This record gives sequence, structure tokens and C-alpha cells, in this order.
Amino acid sequence: MRLIPGRPWRHTLIRLGLFVAAVAIPAALLGAFWAGLALATTTIAGWSLWRLSRVLDRLRHQRRFTAPEGWGAWSELDALLYQRQRETRARKRRLMGMLRAYREAAAALPDAVVVLDRAQLRILWFNQAAHRLVGLQYPRDLGAGFTHLVRTPRVVDWLRAGRSDEPLMDMPSPIDDGVRLSYRLIPYFADQWLLVVRDVTKLMHLEQVRRDFVANVSHELRTPLTVVHGYLDMLEPEEKPEWAPLLQEMRHQSRRMTQIVEDLLTLSRLEGQERLPEETVGMASMLANLRREARALSQGRHEVETIDEALCDLRGSPKELHSAFSNLVTNAVRYTPEGGRVTIRLERCGDGGLALSVTDTGVGIPPQHVGRITERFYRVSTSRSRDSGGTGLGLSIVKHVIALHQARLEIESEVGVGSTFRVVFGPERNLERSEAEDIA
Repeated sequence: MRLIPGRPWRHTLIRLGLFVAAVAIPAALLGAFWAGLALATTTIAGWSLWRLSRVLDRLRHQRRFTAPEGWGAWSELDALLYQRQRETRARKRRLMGMLRAYREAAAALPDAVVVLDRAQLRILWFNQAAHRLVGLQYPRDLGAGFTHLVRTPRVVDWLRAGRSDEPLMDMPSPIDDGVRLSYRLIPYFADQWLLVVRDVTKLMHLEQVRRDFVANVSHELRTPLTVVHGYLDMLEPEEKPEWAPLLQEMRHQSRRMTQIVEDLLTLSRLEGQERLPEETVGMASMLANLRREARALSQGRHEVETIDEALCDLRGSPKELHSAFSNLVTNAVRYTPEGGRVTIRLERCGDGGLALSVTDTGVGIPPQHVGRITERFYRVSTSRSRDSGGTGLGLSIVKHVIALHQARLEIESEVGVGSTFRVVFGPERNLERSEAEDIA
């Protein structure tokens, strides 16, 4: 039925007028005009109410409208409702088809996908892989708390903290310790998380093979390097003055090779650990040691300053933290021109955490390199790193140490102005100095 705006109303008014005339004129001839007019209008009102009740009944009970037939405004209303209902049903079928396709795609994924409620971490939906990797059962576990079913402490702490900025790697499966999983948390809706769990067993095996290879090669290199050092120390430049430059370069390169081997062994040891022994780290003495090391390396060419604004200590591994902080300070001194400034600052964060930053006035790092400088052997400038004696592994060691302390590394740098490396610790590692003394 093709609707023409305005015409149904004219037809309705004309037909109603003819109906009123057909009733009122005979009544007037019989001397009962007003009675006939009242009967006609009452009949029209009753018919209109009946048509209205049919429309309301259909809308209230979601009954299917039939293809409209007839004439007038009520037929036009039926036609419009019929058209909207067909469009709504077609849209609903398309949406249901899309939803079914998305669910089938999610169900076919090899990764486990779990939709969680943010407030209580309740399970709202999961795919088939979640049963295979995590052990969830359908429909038994729908509505249950995920942390009640997967009780691995690190997973529980990570989920409750809402750490969507970084994945949780190499965790055992709740149903098979031989299967290693990675967890990634993705913001889904304002009140929901999307948890993606992936089987990384093969990847972790390859990573372990790589670590073992590096560790074994590094251990095997120690013996020949020790022999080379011994023979080089036996050669005196005074006996062969013409060999002096060669001996000096050989000693420099052998020391550099030894440092690379030691750093590789340190990295292998850190990568094989999940936790470090923790105790109170006295930050006052730590800052003093870092200042002394920086001044010894600088030999008066730079201004070295330490600022303790936090006046508190840290809970962690003193040896590993000193190694990480020392690497940052050493880099700052090496890449700052003579006459520059190196500032080591300890400060509190707004959330109650603690931050140690190392700021220099050196050459700076181009923006395209900032995201990769913590990769092993990655160099912004190869020649400059070799001239300064760097191994290319210092920042990799820093990254692994702070990861084991659940901290993060923030880097700000501008070419020609300088750089700031800031290690930020959570509030749980902040220890008041008086409290630290009591524990000690």
C-alpha cells in the first residue's frame, strides 16, 4: 500500500461526514435531528475507540501486524506500524546474526576469552578455550568469581589491581602445571573486563632454551678470557714500547668482553627468577653510595647532586636495586658532556609510592629510540656506546630488576637537553624510615 500524505485524512473526514449526513438527514425528516446526530457521533467514537484498542493491544503484547487493508487514517496508522515492525524485525535478525557470528568466532579462538564484571570479577561469559586452558565449566561457573576458581596468588593480585597496562606472563595453568599461560586484561565496557588467556608453553620453552644457551656460552667464555687476561698482565709495555698501544687496546677490549659476559650471566639469572629475597633497603646509604660511584666515574668532570625529598626507605633486594640504580647513574655520567650535571632524586608519589629518578644534561635520546633502549644490545649510537665502554645490557638489567619489584620505568628525554630515568615503586614498598629502623 502506497501512502500519500494528507489524503487518508481527507478520505476519513469525507466518509465520516457522509455517514453523519446519512444518519442525521433521515432523522431530521422524522423530527429527531439531534438524536440522529448524537447516534452518528456516538457510533463514530465507538468505532474509533475500537480501532485504538486494537492498536494498543498489538503494541502491548508485541503481536504481529498484518498487511493493512482498507482506507483512512486508521489504515495509514496500521500501515506505518506494519512497516516499522518489519524494519525492526529485520534489524533484529541482522543483529542476532552478527552476534551469533561474533560468538562463534570467539568460541573458535585458540585463546581463552572471559568477560568479567569489574567490581567483583564475576564471570559473565567465556568461550570453549577457557575450559581447556583455565578449567571453567559451562554453565556451572557463570556468575562465579574468577578469583575463586583460579587461586594462583600472582593472578589474583594482578586481577584485583586491574593491571591492564601490562600482561602477566608465564603462569602455570590451574589444571596442568606443565602448561604455561599469559594473561592480558582489556577494558571492555565501563563495568567489564575482557580477559584473554593464551597458551605460551612453546614460547616459554624456546625462551628457556635461549636463556640456557646464553648462560652456557657465557660460562664457557669465562675460562679463555681469564687466560687472555693472565697473559696480557704478564706483558709489560715498558719492555716493548712499540707494543704499548696494542697492549692497551687489547686490555680494554678484554675488560669490555668480560663485562659483557658478566652482564649476560646477570640477565640469565634475573630472567630465571620469579621473586627476589626482600629486606629493608636503606635509601640514605644507597644515595650516598650512588653519589660516590658517580663522582669516581666522573673524576671531577661533572657536577653530581643527590636530593632526598622522601626521607623513607624501600622494601626490596638491596643488591639488585643497587645494580639497577648504578646502571642508570653510570649511563647518565657516560653520556653527559664535561661540565654537565647529574641529579639523583628520591621523592614520594601522589599515590603513596616512591620514585628514584636520575636526571642528566647530556645529549638526550631521539624519540624513535626511547621505546627500544631497554632491549638487550640496542644502541642509539654504536660508536658512542663503544667509546664510553657500555655493553648495551645495562638498561635490560634495569628493566628486569624493576619488573621483579613490580615497579615501572619512565623515560623522558629531549635531544640536546638531557634525559630523566625514573623508577616508580608502588605504595606497598614504601617504608617509613623510623619503621625501617625498628624492623632492622
